[in-house]
Amino acid sequence: MFRDRLAQTRALAHACLHSAIRSEGILAQPMRYATGGGKGLRAFLVMESARLHGVDDARSVWPAAAIEAVHAYSLVHDDLPCMDDDDLRRGQPTVHRKWDEATAVLVGDALQTLAFELVTNDAVGNARVPLVASLAKAAGQVGMVHGQALDIAAETARTPLDLNQITELQAGKTGALIRWSAQAGAVLAGSDPSDMGRYANALGLAFQIADDILDVEGDAKALGKAVGKDADAGKATFVSLLGLEAAKTRAQELADQACDALTQYGQDADTLREAAHFVIQRDR
Repeated sequence: MFRDRLAQTRALAHACLHSAIRSEGILAQPMRYATGGGKGLRAFLVMESARLHGVDDARSVWPAAAIEAVHAYSLVHDDLPCMDDDDLRRGQPTVHRKWDEATAVLVGDALQTLAFELVTNDAVGNARVPLVASLAKAAGQVGMVHGQALDIAAETARTPLDLNQITELQAGKTGALIRWSAQAGAVLAGSDPSDMGRYANALGLAFQIADDILDVEGDAKALGKAVGKDADAGKATFVSLLGLEAAKTRAQELADQACDALTQYGQDADTLREAAHFVIQRDR
């Protein structure tokens, strides 16, 4: 059920996103390249949370496409030499390697602004303003960008970050967009998003712990990127602070907490519960 819905929402969101990328122009090809892969988890969270609140796919696909654009922009910039300096993303050359650094910067800029164009589509209706405001916050100086800045600062810090600092960092870098995605369906429906926020907070942290575990145990070919970079750089991670087995236990606890947050929705939320377990069991 979850994997079928994940594939469906990914296809719908990416089709919507790609239809909004102009077919001509110097940035068209690299923008499509940058948005051509990925699991589509954030789009799934938008559209499945919307379905849970009685909002149909034709309406929720626009914010789903928007969050995929923001996520893709963040990865393009994150891969740059001035940031994480990665050569591969999803098994393919990163945008700055396939083209050049200036193109990668501009692709990220274009995808970020395109996201706000998508989320203000007429189909979104009265939820446009709250979704724009919350997306700007989730992606910006108190959200994802803040987390990225903390991550860069940690690379040159004299002492490694502690567990609370790592948790704060990841609540921005990874968690903020996941939280926006999971709450978007309730916002579209004009409902209280607090339960979905609790679900997303646990899910986002579990997702990041699973990433740290994959950096230790994962297969580079399956992941499509280098592994072991955090350890080589001496960066503190959930695994380095908790230990591998304790990190796995904590990820499982968080997945269970995410599921518990959905109690009021009953069996209608089973697909979202499956998603919580997927993020800690994935191999990429």
